[in-house]
Amino acid sequence: MKNLLIIVLLTIGVLSNVKSFAQDNGQKGLEIAELADKADQGFESSEVSLKMILTNKQGQESIRLLENNTLEFLEDGDKSLIVFNSPLDVKGTSTLTFTHKEGSDDQWLYLPAVKRVKRISSDNKSGPFMGSEFAYEDLSSQEVEKYTYKYIKDEVKDGETLQIVERYPVDEKSGYTRQVVWFNKSKAYRIEKIDFYDRKDALLKTLTYENYELYLDKHWRADEMIMTNHQTGKMTRLVFEDYAFKTGLTDQDFSQNSLVRAGR
Repeated sequence: MKNLLIIVLLTIGVLSNVKSFAQDNGQKGLEIAELADKADQGFESSEVSLKMILTNKQGQESIRLLENNTLEFLEDGDKSLIVFNSPLDVKGTSTLTFTHKEGSDDQWLYLPAVKRVKRISSDNKSGPFMGSEFAYEDLSSQEVEKYTYKYIKDEVKDGETLQIVERYPVDEKSGYTRQVVWFNKSKAYRIEKIDFYDRKDALLKTLTYENYELYLDKHWRADEMIMTNHQTGKMTRLVFEDYAFKTGLTDQDFSQNSLVRAGR
């Protein structure tokens, strides 16, 4: 009986340690995400031109040119407006996204061919954005509150410390069960890579950030983002040019009326 009691007590102690370890990793993962968020605060607004290069499984490419404007909100998620300038079949198509720290994001799509604004329902956020390997939910700003977290480990690459964190979408309608994020602790916690796992918890896509540049002595931005779909063999590259910050954009530049105007 004495031996049984000892085994029970040891088991309780082990379970308690495991629970404490999990809580510690959860808190550390959250703290890393908060540091990354804080490090990039203060850009106010930004405007950038970009090239979207779609590559199919056979290696054939198609190119689209677009613009992306963003308005920073510290009390809630950011707002963004994406407008396609070419080719002709997508010219004028525009997307407006209101990211929220809590609850579902608001998104609208303007289709110039039918001159109509279409609201993107929460059920469709995991669908592909304009035929690319980015989903509509990937367009939202990465607010800390949109996930729960678990710290995995640190690793050193090229003399820089990368902190690997697993995060789990709070939104039950997300197309992902989890994401594994590589934060660069040595460079203001900028994100270097994200692995996306689908609803079956299989690796779906990997997003890599290339050729970072520092703006205003604070804000790191990648010149290139590459989304690779491991299940289809397709890839989408975004090449960014002419970043501008603190451009004077206001809330009025991110309305449904501005969405229509941008698409004309």
